[in-house]
Amino acid sequence: MHKKPLTTLPTDTVLVAPSILAADFAALGNEIERAENEGADIIHADVMDGHFVPNLTIGPPVVESIRKCSSLPYDVHLMLDEPENFIVPFAEAGADNLTVHVEIEANVHDVLGAIKEQGCSAGLSLRPGTDAERLVPFLSDVDLILVMTVEPGFGGQAFQPEMLSKIERIRDFIAEAGRPIHLEVDGGIDKTTAPQAIAHGANVLVAGTSIFRCKAGIRTAIKQLKA
Repeated sequence: MHKKPLTTLPTDTVLVAPSILAADFAALGNEIERAENEGADIIHADVMDGHFVPNLTIGPPVVESIRKCSSLPYDVHLMLDEPENFIVPFAEAGADNLTVHVEIEANVHDVLGAIKEQGCSAGLSLRPGTDAERLVPFLSDVDLILVMTVEPGFGGQAFQPEMLSKIERIRDFIAEAGRPIHLEVDGGIDKTTAPQAIAHGANVLVAGTSIFRCKAGIRTAIKQLKA
């Protein structure tokens, strides 16, 4: 399967990644097609195991079934206790980027390497309570850093403004590393919080509720985020 890793996308442009967690699952394929047609840059899928975070969502079969619905890169966030066991299944299902958490028990260097072996770009995420400095040893390995601006597990939560200083700190780390690394934010992103996240260094905006449930429509929602 031909991959579209996020390394193929510019890191100096604001990109919007609608999170399918907030889509209508009874019409998920149509929702994804709408998102692409209305201006999305990436499709974001949240995978939760009920252990690492207190919720259950989707597995590789769902990613495989929705892969055909869009030609955009599929950005899959693995909120799992043992993501190393699911890298190959999700890569084979159609993921283009796989993001794991810095808090996992496995060797993070090894997990990131395994992701790249599958032809995917590799992302690293951290919870709101995790210090930004935890990322520093992995800056030579990652293609994306995902800052959770809410505690992961459920959509529709309010953005935590204290995360803005963390976003800015990580942007400084990226500049020091001298590598093209995407800085992604997820949690409570809407037309009010998106400009704040961008101003502090984010270039990829994950949003679910504010896109799929926008009364003015998906196109308007995406334009508002990028504005």
